[in-house]
Amino acid sequence: MNRKPAAKSAASRPGARPPARKAAPAAGRAAGKPAARSGGGGGHPPRAARPAGGKPGYAPRQKGDWNNVLNPPPARSDKPAGRPAAAAPADRAAARSKDAGRPKVARPAAAGPARPASKPAAKAASGKPFSGRPAAPARKKVHAPKFNPVSRAAVKAKVAEPANLPSVVVHMTIGPNEDGQRIDNYLMKCLPGVPKSHIYLILRSGQVRVDGGRAKPDRKLALGEEVRIPPVRIAEKTEQVRAPDAVLNRLREAIVHEDEHYLAICKPAGLASHGGTGIAYGVIEAARSWGKYDFLELAHRLDRDTSGVLLLAKSRPGLLRAQRAFREGLADKRYFALLVGRLQGGARDVDAALVKRAIPGGERFVDIDEEDGKPSKSRFVPQAHYKDATLCEVHIFSGRTHQIRVHALALGHPVAGDRKYGLRDDQKPIRDKGLRRMFLHSHFLQLPADGEFGKLILNAPMTGELREFLDVLGPGR
Repeated sequence: MNRKPAAKSAASRPGARPPARKAAPAAGRAAGKPAARSGGGGGHPPRAARPAGGKPGYAPRQKGDWNNVLNPPPARSDKPAGRPAAAAPADRAAARSKDAGRPKVARPAAAGPARPASKPAAKAASGKPFSGRPAAPARKKVHAPKFNPVSRAAVKAKVAEPANLPSVVVHMTIGPNEDGQRIDNYLMKCLPGVPKSHIYLILRSGQVRVDGGRAKPDRKLALGEEVRIPPVRIAEKTEQVRAPDAVLNRLREAIVHEDEHYLAICKPAGLASHGGTGIAYGVIEAARSWGKYDFLELAHRLDRDTSGVLLLAKSRPGLLRAQRAFREGLADKRYFALLVGRLQGGARDVDAALVKRAIPGGERFVDIDEEDGKPSKSRFVPQAHYKDATLCEVHIFSGRTHQIRVHALALGHPVAGDRKYGLRDDQKPIRDKGLRRMFLHSHFLQLPADGEFGKLILNAPMTGELREFLDVLGPGR
């Protein structure tokens, strides 16, 4: 009878691992003791299946099995079982004696450098007695980097700077120069460098108090009131550039009027009214550097390339009076402007609303827009005709930015020397005659009488360079 050859066992295959050793059934299973898991290791005992209708933890009673009745297994607890108790020393010794007779199969060594022996093994190899837990390896001590005394002193000095420390609560009393000023403008003046958003934040949150009460941003201060200013972190001020002595002396010589409330200067062309982005100083910064005035503010502004009368206020009441006259259109402002080409006819009025715009490069300009613009009106009165140009006296009834320059362009006759709004081809004959600036000069300013203030009339004659250029042009045909 041909029998099939028996399949080779897994243990007889070359390189195969020996089969796992089966655990012998533990003694006393009938007594309810759980059997150890296969492999000889510890772990949780296997859970007994719950019979239908029976109780958890009880094995089904077989016929004639009186041991379960007389010695029932212990009932299971509702709590989850923990780790099994460690085997007794005698049981561990018996397990070691059973494993002693079994052949041990050596595993192939892993590729790579041999691992160094542990400290206990090294001590055992050296013959010295070893007892207890091996000591932890000594850690390498890492030293923090040392700082030289100069660096520490620099850090302390930086922290001690007033700009980096919060200020204290300040109580200010309103004087004559602050009487009638809005509290938000007053705080911007007292806290230079603090963003406007933060100033309005401390106002809305009630941190700023006027005579102990809250104040809205549009509240006007009165003489003698006490303002509480909370601690505010002020931005560090950059070093202010002082105007050269030549500029200061030139402005002193350009004073055309000065009284208790006002200072009027014939501003030269090329000097801004005030400093700003890319402008280190202006007329107001230079005049303040004289150190003669406790209060000095601009009453209005002139373009950088415009010369003529510029009014500065030396007192708060004088500033309010001038601002009121400009805002309500009561001030009489007149300019000399040389327009490119021949302006036909008599006086010409331009009533066109103006709006400020910006191009993607960041440059700003003013455009005519009847829907979104602000009302603006100018009157151009021809005074004399020159070759390729007309000299006009311009009356403005509002004070918009670049008002005369944009309205002159709307007439088709831009201001001579205007590089922003003038056409290059139209300006070429004027430039060829030697004009190096914009021909626009504020020669007359009048403020009406208002309360304790009388009528104020200011004049600034045309500068010598402009008169000389008119002589070069010569009379027109």
